Amino acid sequence: MPYDAPDLAMLNLSEIAELAAARKLPPVETWDPAQTGDSEMRIGADGTWFHQGSEIRRPAMVRAFSSLLRCESDGQHWLVTPSQKLSIDVEDAAFVAVEMQSEGEFEKRCLAFRLNSDDLVMAGPTSELALREGLPYLYVRNGLWAKVARSVYYELAEIGLSESPEFPKVWSNGVAFKIGASE
Repeated sequence: MPYDAPDLAMLNLSEIAELAAARKLPPVETWDPAQTGDSEMRIGADGTWFHQGSEIRRPAMVRAFSSLLRCESDGQHWLVTPSQKLSIDVEDAAFVAVEMQSEGEFEKRCLAFRLNSDDLVMAGPTSELALREGLPYLYVRNGLWAKVARSVYYELAEIGLSESPEFPKVWSNGVAFKIGASE
């Protein structure tokens, strides 16, 4: 049965949170297989997945592989199963946040993001928004980050500038995230 990507514009944040919680991911953080190797895969800076130099065009394959991703403390990315751990080159971030839904305002705001893998992430205490070299990123899981797409960053900037023009920031799930110059 094919997977239908969620349309955030048609969902409220409660529905998005339910969908995000319902996705059962394998416990890759607990697996420590002895067999290691090279997956011959790469994730480009724009979030495109490649195997042996050819683009992986099937979204279901990207979604499946993305559920097996983990990033070690040394920055090395891996595809992990109970029996194998295969390295994967990641040019920038493992994911791209391609869509955002916002409800509420100021401290009562909640932000949900859809990634290029169709995963849903709610920004907050466990999924921070952070600036790296002036670019916004969203923490996803297991040491993995999503680069925030330019169009989504413009949405964040609009919110931040309208609610906190001197030191732009956005709130989500009770946490304030700087999205501009330091205070």
